[in-house]
Amino acid sequence: MSVKLRLSRAGAKKNAFYRVVVSDTRSPRDGRFIEQVGIYDPTVHPPLVKLKAERIQHWLKNGAVPTRTVAEILHREQKAAKASAPA
Repeated sequence: MSVKLRLSRAGAKKNAFYRVVVSDTRSPRDGRFIEQVGIYDPTVHPPLVKLKAERIQHWLKNGAVPTRTVAEILHREQKAAKASAPA
C-alpha cells in the first residue's frame, strides 16, 4: 500500500480551503483518508497554514510521500519556523 500526504478540497464553490491528509494513493482526492494532519486556506492573505508537525514527521518516517504542493507548503513552513525561532 502506497501512502501519500496530499490536499483534499473542501469549502464552497469559489471559496475553497484544503485539508492536508494522509491517504492511500488508490483513494479519490476528496474521498477516504487515513488521517487529517493539517489545514491550508489560500483564500486569505497571507495563506492560513496549520499543521500537526509531529504527525507529519511520523508519516514521513514511515514512508509516506508528499505531493509536490504539500512538499512546497511543508518547505515554506519550515523556513518560516526557522526565521521566527529565537537566535
